[in-house]
Amino acid sequence: MSDTVTQGVRIQVKPQYVAEQSSPERGHYLFTYHITIRNEGSTTVQLLSRHWVITDGEGRCEEVRGPGVVGNQPVLKPGEQFQYTSGCPLTTPVGTMHGSFHMVPIDGAPFEAAIAPFRLAVPRALN
Repeated sequence: MSDTVTQGVRIQVKPQYVAEQSSPERGHYLFTYHITIRNEGSTTVQLLSRHWVITDGEGRCEEVRGPGVVGNQPVLKPGEQFQYTSGCPLTTPVGTMHGSFHMVPIDGAPFEAAIAPFRLAVPRALN
């Protein structure tokens, strides 16, 4: 699990291996991750875009950038939260992800809300 707070925006990530949609014999491992974005600050913020850095078990790195998350650019008033689940395929049984969400407060400068690194791993793949 990953849990980070940047300027009052808490981002929690819970990854999970999806065995029924993976094919280890073909080098295909599917992971999902459940994200909770909670505004613990005192001003309304909007998530405009995302940036992910995905690294597989062999050190290959891929960056993903795009508008919003799962087709949304949520606006969060103080105390509100937004949750979503997405997926990430890997060719190795372990990997990591980290990144940021570009946030814009209604009364301040835009900032990058950090998403702390989290591990994607097939159960029992690591000792």
